[in-house]
Amino acid sequence: MLFNSIEFTIFLPIVFLLYWFVTNNSLKLQNLLIVVASYVFYGWWDWRFLSLIIFSTVVDYTIGRQLGTERNQMKRKILLFTSILVNLGFLGFFKYYNFFLDNFITAFSFFGQEIQGNSLNIILPVGISFYTFQTLSYTIDVYKQKLRPTKDYIAFSAFVSFFPQLVAGPIERATHLLPQFYKKRTFDYSKAVDGMRQILWGLFKKIVIADNCAEYANQIFNNSADMNGSTLVLGALFFTFQIYGDFSGYSDIAIGTSRLFGFDLKQNFNFPYFSRDIAEFWRRWHISLSTWFKDYLYIPLGGSRGGIWMQVRNTFIIFIVSGFWHGANWTFIAWGALNAIYFLPLLLTNNNRNNLETVAQGKLLPSIKELSLMLLTFGLTVFAWIFFRANNIGHAMSYISAIFSGSLLTIPEVFPKTLILIIIAFVLVEWLGREGQYAISTLGITWRRPMRYAMYYAIIIAIYWFGGKEQQFIYFQF
Repeated sequence: MLFNSIEFTIFLPIVFLLYWFVTNNSLKLQNLLIVVASYVFYGWWDWRFLSLIIFSTVVDYTIGRQLGTERNQMKRKILLFTSILVNLGFLGFFKYYNFFLDNFITAFSFFGQEIQGNSLNIILPVGISFYTFQTLSYTIDVYKQKLRPTKDYIAFSAFVSFFPQLVAGPIERATHLLPQFYKKRTFDYSKAVDGMRQILWGLFKKIVIADNCAEYANQIFNNSADMNGSTLVLGALFFTFQIYGDFSGYSDIAIGTSRLFGFDLKQNFNFPYFSRDIAEFWRRWHISLSTWFKDYLYIPLGGSRGGIWMQVRNTFIIFIVSGFWHGANWTFIAWGALNAIYFLPLLLTNNNRNNLETVAQGKLLPSIKELSLMLLTFGLTVFAWIFFRANNIGHAMSYISAIFSGSLLTIPEVFPKTLILIIIAFVLVEWLGREGQYAISTLGITWRRPMRYAMYYAIIIAIYWFGGKEQQFIYFQF
């Protein structure tokens, strides 16, 4: 079920009313309603894949209970390994089976050995990369004794399947979200209003920015061989705003929806395109995934504690694995490796934590230096997104080669003036709201009610008037 669909528009009020007016006297019933609603939400896409979520839930709940009582360290490691094997096994089969098979056959062919292998017509379950990592965080934290194993199966099932963030995050840690299912929730009007405001901004990002940019990005990338260099630059820019509007828009809707039900999810995007270096970008982009890899992969590998070789090794591992997490294509691995190359100079010169505060904090405009650093970082990010969006490595290289040709200085063949003006206005609003949790979290709060509501209605009208053709959320495929 898509957030920007008629079905969800009907689904959400029904669940909201049942939650606060029918099951509000029983925490157990509220949690059970969340489980049922989440299964309906996910099963709307394909009910057959509910079995994967249920199986993963049962396995990790059972292993968590056993980890809570087992004192033998070897048996505890076996239990943890079982959880990792089951979860990553499902993820590996559905997401990477054909990729590894095809590359295995290609590698043998390169050395003159022809082998046969049959690819499978595998449907990738929506959200499997997200809920797999979420359940893994539970078993790993229980193993490390950072979290007591739960005895409440319904609460744990609600944690795993919580519908606002089930299929595209944020990837919540068990230490943060699971305890919220143990506590009685009471309706908070101000929190609900704030949630609705964040949902509204998320819908604007998705429907107006991402969906419109998607049409032109797809047109240009799919016909890149026939486009001049300046048009290809625009295509990369359109994809840059598409993926940001699409994914951060989803996160805004998920976080806002969670607030309607009394839950707090962690911020997943913190205005990443205003970053002054790549390290800051990765602290602000897809925060839940970046911190997951840092805590469960980078630090266990040794982090930055070793010598230069270990730091370089760990940096490349974390970025390449992050790229591969996004999909079974060499383009994602190249995208991850390129970001590692961007990051290394900052790491090796101990400048990777220079920009921890919001740019131009408390000021209307950035300094010339800050503006220059933001533009440089943004340019590097746009360049890397070309690999992320390209069909394959060859497509990415030909796309880049055509950009750096004589046609770069020609007039673009595709130039949607209205969309470009909308993007400029969007960037300005994001800049003005960059110190909040989301762009309009505080915008207009001090205005008189008529003016404040005029702004909200203007956003609603813009969604209906300028909304692009409905597109599936990009991260559903990851």
